[in-house]
Amino acid sequence: MSDLLERLRGRGWRMTAQRRVVAEVLDGDHVHLTADEVHARAVSKLPEISRATVYNTLGEMVTLGEVLEVSTDRRAKRYDPNAHRPHQHLVCGRCGAIKDVRPAGDPLSDLPAAERFGYTISDVEVTYRGLCPECSGV
Repeated sequence: MSDLLERLRGRGWRMTAQRRVVAEVLDGDHVHLTADEVHARAVSKLPEISRATVYNTLGEMVTLGEVLEVSTDRRAKRYDPNAHRPHQHLVCGRCGAIKDVRPAGDPLSDLPAAERFGYTISDVEVTYRGLCPECSGV
C-alpha cells in the first residue's frame, strides 16, 4: 500500500474506489500534478471518475493536511503528497517542472531575531527558481 493511502486510512478517511485512485495517482516523491493531470491519470485507472470527483477529493486531502496545494507563478495549482515531510521546492522557470528539496539548516530558525519583528514563526515557504537541465541545455 502506498504511503499516502496508509496516512489517509490512519486518519479514518473512508476509502472509496475514486478516492483510492486519486491517492494512488498522487503517491510518490517529486509528484506535483495539476488537478487536470490527476484526472487524466485517474481516468486511465477508473474510466468513470469525474473531474468534479477529482477536484473534490483533492480539496478534501488538502483540508486533511495530507496533500499540499502548491502555486508557482501564474501556473495552475499543483498537488504535492509529501505534506508530512518538511521541504521546499525547486522550480524550473521555463517548463515549470518542480522538485522537492531539503537543504541543510532549519528555515524556521535561520531567520534572525531582528528580522522577525516580534512574530512567532509557525511555517516557512521557500521556492528556489532556475532552469532544469533539459531547459538549460546541460
